[in-house]
Amino acid sequence: MTTELLTALALVLVLEGIAYALFPDLMRRMLAIALMTPVGQLRIAGLIAAISGVGLVWLLRG
Repeated sequence: MTTELLTALALVLVLEGIAYALFPDLMRRMLAIALMTPVGQLRIAGLIAAISGVGLVWLLRG
């Protein structure tokens, strides 16, 4: 279980690193937009992303 969690976190770092390496200007614009977005809206988006991720893992790992 611990190995799987660390592998998942490492994969997140890989994907984020690739995004920043390939599209630095886009990532800057996205961060600027995130700074202007109300906290409640960010929280809801985060919850939706987390629930979607849990659902995908549940479907894939079944």
